[in-house]
Amino acid sequence: MYGKKGRELVQEFAESEPGQLAAFNTDLVTQVLEECNSHFLHLNSLVRKMNAKTPAESSSANRPTQNDAVSNNESPDDNEPPEADRSTNTELPKDDNYHGLLIHHQSLTRNKRCLMAYVYNRAEVVRRLGWTLERVLPEEIEEKLSTSEKEYFKNHAATIQSYMSALDLDLGVDMVPPKDPYIKVRVLDDIGNVVLSDQLANLARHAILFIRRTDAEQYISQGLMEELTS
Repeated sequence: MYGKKGRELVQEFAESEPGQLAAFNTDLVTQVLEECNSHFLHLNSLVRKMNAKTPAESSSANRPTQNDAVSNNESPDDNEPPEADRSTNTELPKDDNYHGLLIHHQSLTRNKRCLMAYVYNRAEVVRRLGWTLERVLPEEIEEKLSTSEKEYFKNHAATIQSYMSALDLDLGVDMVPPKDPYIKVRVLDDIGNVVLSDQLANLARHAILFIRRTDAEQYISQGLMEELTS
């Protein structure tokens, strides 16, 4: 059945967990592309057959014969359209070739849309990873990506880092706006005296204090500090 492989490709992505990626299905993508090439070859063949039928041939069945014209006391040329009219009459009969062309064209278009949906939605997940991960992907995620998807992540992450460096602002902090700029934290290791954005603090092990979320973020990501939510 035409379009079956393309449907399977879209269904595979739709059934995956939101925000998660399954391994790039190279085999199925290749099968869909091969089907697209087959439809394209059939289209070219049918178009050549249809173009080979001249307007005179396609409408010969509807033209009066010379005997018919004589029996009606008419000249054989009286019912002939002018030469210019015949040259512009390019409408082709809707025969088997015409309907076959429609089938192959619609199937080709459907497969292309399925391929674009599969690639685009996976690219959206990869793009979001650029905001939550460092420039190096974890191995368990990287092995699921195609070569082009790995390159896309690399370029997108580099663009984000370059933009944040130009602004001197970490856009990855507080992706969800916090209710309070200060948070309660516990220090997990001896950090020592540090200069925060609004104070000088002694970050001794097991110390509990309130500091700005932006100051604590770097220590939390390094495992030197934890946020207390209670």
